[in-house]
Amino acid sequence: MAAPPDALGPPETLIACPECDALYRAADVPHGERATCARCHTVLISPRRHAGMAIIALALAALILVLGALWFPFLRIDARGLWQEATLWDVATSFAGGPLLVVSVAVTAAIVVVPLLRAMLILYTLVPVVFDRPPAAQATRAFRWSERLRPWSMAEIFAIGCAVSLVKIADLAQVSLGPAFWMFAGLVVVTVAQDALVDRWSVWRSISRT
Repeated sequence: MAAPPDALGPPETLIACPECDALYRAADVPHGERATCARCHTVLISPRRHAGMAIIALALAALILVLGALWFPFLRIDARGLWQEATLWDVATSFAGGPLLVVSVAVTAAIVVVPLLRAMLILYTLVPVVFDRPPAAQATRAFRWSERLRPWSMAEIFAIGCAVSLVKIADLAQVSLGPAFWMFAGLVVVTVAQDALVDRWSVWRSISRT
């Protein structure tokens, strides 16, 4: 049960629920099992065997998918004998140079920069630890930033918006989905799988060792 910090022990042995801020004394949890918050049932610790290699593989996949989605055609629109192709970069920067420049920058950051940066930060944090080497310099800061950026990675929101837009214009023109669209769809799946695999307590404990 949650209790005052003084009753639980030294601060370095405590874990706080990210949802309701309840404090618990951290304990070793067997692989494949989970420790959850008694108040809100949020998962606190969930170690998995070989999860580190899987997370690294998913981060590399995210990196490749983002870079590929930037340059391959995202979609093609045909109407009345005319056609137009657009890349994901064209979509993200479609308002650049105009009064909606702020919107363009925000869209580009949410769908391109943040997923790319998060993948790089995860790799920087986990690669040395997984291969039994000392944590990289500033690994704790890198992982902290990857966690702070997590709510701002809105690839799935962009995917839903694209789906709604395509439905609306389907009666006006013929829309063909390009390779970048499927790369971006894969990025959404990879990002969700990566976040589900990360056991943040285990990562913090690994990179905090001296």
